[in-house]
Amino acid sequence: MENFDNKKILKKRLLIFGSLATIFFFILSFRLYFIQIYKNPIYSEEALKQRGKEISLYPKRGIIYDRNLTPFTNIKNTQNIILSNKILKNNKHMLDIVLEHSTLSRYEILNLLNLDDEIIKIPLKDNIRIDNKPEDVFVVDVVERYTDKNILSHVIGYVNKKDNYGESGIEKVFDEFLKNSEKRSFFVEFDKDRSMILGGSKFVNEITDSMDPTGVKLTIDYRIQESVEKILDENNINGAAIVVEVDTGKIMALASRPNYDQENIEYYLDTKDMALYNKAIQVGYPPGSIFKTVVLLTAIEEDLLGKEYHCKGYEDIKNVRIKCTSVHGDISLKEGFEKSCNSVFIQLGKELGGKKIIEMAERLNFGSKINIGLLEEISGNLPKGNDLLGPAIGNISIGQGKIEVTPLQIANLMTIIANRGLQKHLTLIEGITNKDGIIIKEYNREDDKRVLSESSSELAMEYLNSVVENGTGKDLDLYEVGGSGGKTGSAEAIMNKNSTIHGWFAGYFPKDNSKYVITVLVEGGHSGSKSAAPIFEKIAKEINKIYPVY
Repeated sequence: MENFDNKKILKKRLLIFGSLATIFFFILSFRLYFIQIYKNPIYSEEALKQRGKEISLYPKRGIIYDRNLTPFTNIKNTQNIILSNKILKNNKHMLDIVLEHSTLSRYEILNLLNLDDEIIKIPLKDNIRIDNKPEDVFVVDVVERYTDKNILSHVIGYVNKKDNYGESGIEKVFDEFLKNSEKRSFFVEFDKDRSMILGGSKFVNEITDSMDPTGVKLTIDYRIQESVEKILDENNINGAAIVVEVDTGKIMALASRPNYDQENIEYYLDTKDMALYNKAIQVGYPPGSIFKTVVLLTAIEEDLLGKEYHCKGYEDIKNVRIKCTSVHGDISLKEGFEKSCNSVFIQLGKELGGKKIIEMAERLNFGSKINIGLLEEISGNLPKGNDLLGPAIGNISIGQGKIEVTPLQIANLMTIIANRGLQKHLTLIEGITNKDGIIIKEYNREDDKRVLSESSSELAMEYLNSVVENGTGKDLDLYEVGGSGGKTGSAEAIMNKNSTIHGWFAGYFPKDNSKYVITVLVEGGHSGSKSAAPIFEKIAKEINKIYPVY
């Protein structure tokens, strides 16, 4: 009986052991399957990353969109050839192919051979098929950060490629968010000892969370921006142009010239043409006669409109003589504004005094930043203290001397008037987006603020309309867009130690129920009516083609 019980116990133990062994076997098999089969792609990828070389196929930054989610960045797709430096040096056939089809010059390609880079990525100017291509030569598509057009370059800014951080513009302001973008790379297996590419390669895509902030949406309209830049380029304009939507204060276009190549910043660091400067916000200019609008608004609020003036072709202030554009004789203030008569406004300035004029300028945000969202914006300059006394009133009255403004500040002035004295917070940023362009956080904007009475603004608009109808802007042909109002300006400035005359025109259209404000500055344009006003007209007509005002 005892032997029977022992056999029973032994059998039971064997059964348990067998069951445990079977379970252990299945667990071990599953683990091996999990590691070798299921996890194999992941482990292979990690192993390749450790012993391979990474070639980025997509900018390591999020997209910058226009108001309609048209991207300004990450849209240019080029074909690139990837090979080792050693192959390019030793394989004449491959070198000939690269020299023939690359967008780089022969000098640039040969210079690559002298670098320490073990693997070279070379852009190609066309899609090619390489017959009998070695296994260690790859042809891949690469998305570039910027396009050849460099649309909106001064607003977007540029990136330090080595460290991937924004150095100017939107790239700098929103650097922490733009760097959160998904990554697309191509890894190739590389033997460092033999300086050669092995057979292993893999495309890797690291996807970001759908709610991560990775992009920026602007108020800029791509089509209007492109049209403005095309007009400036076709007319060889150096300077700036801005388009503002009147009802909202949103900036629809902001262009500066000359333009620059965002992929080749080093070239512009030593040039004297100020190509890297955003002249719409970053350079102060004397406003010239366009500042007479500020003097006019001061006179309106001081109730000094009824007086007649006499222009003898110049005005003497102590020992300083300031010339007028002509001898206008007896002339009213409205006629003086139409014809941009210096004598009228110097006499008016004497009555008002420099202090009141500058106080009005400050109320209209001259001498301070508009704060549209770019760090490069400057405050400009308004005279103070003794610079308001004596002969200085002559320069103040006609926008010369120590007065410096940005085109953005002039655009703000015209937008206030077009909004009947209500100041909108001008901006070019809608908000921060996810990778699909959906806004996660809207840009904070200040509330509207009344800075002029409605009656003062409407009276100023009558004067601005009369400039286009009867005065220095009468050559404008804008009947098809409902007419316009605005002011010309010509101002002497010192640029690079040389004296030059800049041309201004700023205004709005249509003249009734205005929808857009356009500001144009032409460096070296001499007369605003001859240089800047025609650009205003062309921009207005192009906008009307895109968004008809009627």
